[in-house]
Amino acid sequence: MSGAGAAGAAGVPGAAGDPRAERTRAKLRAALLAECADRPLAELGVAAVARRAGVGRATFYLHYPDLSALAVDACAGVVREAVDALHAWRGVADPAAPPSALVEFFGRAAVHAGLYRELLAPGGGGPLGPVLHRELRERSRTERELAGAPDAPLIASAVAGAFTGVLADWLHGLVDEPPAAVAGRVWRLLIGLHRTPLA
Repeated sequence: MSGAGAAGAAGVPGAAGDPRAERTRAKLRAALLAECADRPLAELGVAAVARRAGVGRATFYLHYPDLSALAVDACAGVVREAVDALHAWRGVADPAAPPSALVEFFGRAAVHAGLYRELLAPGGGGPLGPVLHRELRERSRTERELAGAPDAPLIASAVAGAFTGVLADWLHGLVDEPPAAVAGRVWRLLIGLHRTPLA
C-alpha cells in the first residue's frame, strides 16, 4: 500500500530502503500507540513520543513532519486490515456469514478506538478517511474487474464510501452496535451494493 510511512520518510535520502530508518519509524509508531493508550493524541507532544521511542526530537523530525503524520502511519495497519478483511472470501458470498476476518477487524478496531476517532471523523473524513477510501476503492475495483462484473468504478466507489462512513460513525458511537453485529450488517450492506442491478 502507498502509506504515510513512505511519505513520512520522503525527506530522508534512501530512507525508504534503509532498515535502520524503518526500525526507527517502527519504534516511533509503537511509542505513539503506547502513549495514546494513556491520553488522547491532542494532549501528546513530540518530546514524549520521542522519549518513549528512545530517539531525539531531531530524529523524529527526520521521519515525520508532525504527530499527525506519525499517527496516520501508525494507523496504516488498520487500512490494510480493513481492505483485507473485506476481501477475505472466495466463491459465492453468504449474507448470513461475514468473513471471520471482518468480524475480527471490528473487534480489534476497539483496542485503539480513541486514536482512530481522532484520525477518522464522522462520515469518513479526517487524515485517515481518504487513505482508507482510496485503498478500499482500488482493491474493490480491481477485484470486480477480475471477476468480470459490470460497473466496477461505480460499485467500488459505493463500497469504499459506505464502509469508510460506517466504520467512522461506529467508532464515534453514531452506530451503536457491538463489533460482531456491525460486521454482519456491514457485510450484508456491501453484498447488496455488489448485487444491485444498475441497468
